[in-house]
Amino acid sequence: MKYTQLVFCLAMTLATAVLPSSGQTAYVAASGGLSVASPGIDSTQPNSVITIQKRVNEVNVLFIAMDRHGKFVRDLNKDDFSILDDHKPPQAIVNFIQQTDLPLQLGGFLQHTIRAHYDRAFVMGFSAHNHVVQDFTDDVSLLSAGIQRLQDGGGTALYQAIYSACKERLMKDDSDRPVRRALVVVSDGEDNQSEVTKMQAIEMAQRAQVIIYTISTDDSGLILRGDKVLQQLADATGGRAFFPFKMKDIKSSFSAIEDELRSQYVVSYHPADFNTDGRYRSIEITALKKDLQVRARKGYFAPQQ
Repeated sequence: MKYTQLVFCLAMTLATAVLPSSGQTAYVAASGGLSVASPGIDSTQPNSVITIQKRVNEVNVLFIAMDRHGKFVRDLNKDDFSILDDHKPPQAIVNFIQQTDLPLQLGGFLQHTIRAHYDRAFVMGFSAHNHVVQDFTDDVSLLSAGIQRLQDGGGTALYQAIYSACKERLMKDDSDRPVRRALVVVSDGEDNQSEVTKMQAIEMAQRAQVIIYTISTDDSGLILRGDKVLQQLADATGGRAFFPFKMKDIKSSFSAIEDELRSQYVVSYHPADFNTDGRYRSIEITALKKDLQVRARKGYFAPQQ
């Protein structure tokens, strides 16, 4: 039994303050979009990191820190963390910023999340195929109307929707200010129509610097195949999977995602021994303080020239 046959995802873009970096601007990106029906690097290499557009040798990583009770810790500085890029300390830390109130490009937290002239979202419906019912906007009424136009459809192309949203919309964001990209997927996690694989969808999300948050619509009480897929999508991109037991709990899931997006840190650094070879480079961020945990993307693809 599902909450609804209409599944969707929300796409967001969060603008951030520009990071001063010796005359160069580093960009952190985050966006999200909304889709109907269920919209990837390998889950063994989860969470890719964000590569930079202005300087090819500068990397920005968004991450959160939590205490042992799962509460966000928002008052830390760069000396509280250890960072390894490709198993080596960075050549130099350029910036470290607490991103506690960033603008969002999200498709669905709407009244509580979208701020005029600051955050944006789009609504993409998908079943066997996907289509944008509302393009990027900060107008909550237009986004709400787009959601209302979403309809049930046969088949589910979850991976295709993620791949398309990341490649065709979120990756092409040419904003002149830093943004974060996030995709919120509300789905049962099943896919029977996509022309791309789960791993291809995850890799595209990583290349587009998109964090995926998933909310399961399965209320069977069992751990089904779709739930595992939703967990893999979130883990592979530095997001989080939610499994609400009741319809009313979905609202709490959205609130938790919003709180997390407003509680992130961003570190900008120059990697050691960096080459523009297109290779996947791992990222390890750990907290030096006892009982603190860090969740971040686990790597990124270096640009290729």
